[in-house]
Amino acid sequence: MKMNVQEQVLPELDLETLEKKENKIVLYNDEVNTFDHVIDMLVATCDHTPIQAEQCMLIVHYKGKCNVKSGEYDDLKPRCTALLEAGLTAEIE
Repeated sequence: MKMNVQEQVLPELDLETLEKKENKIVLYNDEVNTFDHVIDMLVATCDHTPIQAEQCMLIVHYKGKCNVKSGEYDDLKPRCTALLEAGLTAEIE
């Protein structure tokens, strides 16, 4: 019995891309901020559309947390700081 074996050539991996960890801002639920404030802050700091911000707010409310923005750390740091300064609970993971 003859087996048919195919060789697959994988593309060369870019090590710099592999080493870059995908960072994300995680927003946590609290009992202090209003839904409108959370939505307004996500629109202002994370470039969300109002609908996207509302969806994230609902996920945070019902699940306790939500990834609201991903990207490079240097881009996320000032956004997360703005959320914290607005009284929201967030961190970069």
